[in-house]
Amino acid sequence: MPTITGTTQLLGVIGYPVKHSLSPVMHNAAITDMGVDFVYLPWPVAPSDLPTAIAGFAAIGVRGFSITIPHKQAIMPLLSEISPVAQAVGAVNTVWRTPTGWAGTNTDVEGFLAPLKGGDRPWHQTLAVILGCGGAARAVVAGLAQLGCAKICVVGRNLDKLQAFQTSWQDSPWPVNLSVHDWSELPQLLPQAGLLVNSTPVGMSPDVGHSPVTPDLLATLPQGAIAYDLIYTPSPTEFLRQAQAVGLLAIDGSEMLVQQGAAALQIWLDRPVPIDIMGQALRQHLRG
Repeated sequence: MPTITGTTQLLGVIGYPVKHSLSPVMHNAAITDMGVDFVYLPWPVAPSDLPTAIAGFAAIGVRGFSITIPHKQAIMPLLSEISPVAQAVGAVNTVWRTPTGWAGTNTDVEGFLAPLKGGDRPWHQTLAVILGCGGAARAVVAGLAQLGCAKICVVGRNLDKLQAFQTSWQDSPWPVNLSVHDWSELPQLLPQAGLLVNSTPVGMSPDVGHSPVTPDLLATLPQGAIAYDLIYTPSPTEFLRQAQAVGLLAIDGSEMLVQQGAAALQIWLDRPVPIDIMGQALRQHLRG
């Protein structure tokens, strides 16, 4: 932990609950390594207390904060400035103080993209399949649109939610070739897919041992395809374990967690941050 003095500046994360957050582990490791006079704290804020808490943060000079469930949408009317990417996603996860009030953006998109950048994969020819149509899927769609994916197929079980999801992207700032599909269509989609992303909570601790798709379905993905699970605990999830068993490339959510946190810390401190230190602290914590 950083040394706290009378001049230490405050950063933190708000959510309800928030005690499960691993952000303090990563951010305080980076802060200590950088030798800056900051500390990053978890702040439980009930939904009914959100406006009061934000006003209090301004009063005591909080530099910035992260946002987790259930405040990512509720925070938006309380901000004076929202980035285009956060507007597109419809959620904010990072807030900082400006002379005119609070500003917000969404670094989940940058975090999601980080493990996919580099290399020579032809994204402009790639069909991506996303399992789930909740808030996490929105950041994935925004990222894949920026990456230039040829087609994005969002798969879910609730037709009304799927249709609402598709409609919400009609005014996107990026070209999005998006279609929505019932879960029963997976056998037709997966043999064409170069990327399969799990944005559902299936397989997340403590509900381990479950996968959103069967091994037989995973085996229909082309060789060289990527299976990406936004879940980071356990590692690997059953979904990724099965994906590796059939020869797919596997990415878990820990890299996204570290990269989105690093992007936020860089905004607050306005300088490069030690991403490797953040990742090391996270992995060490997860190993117990």
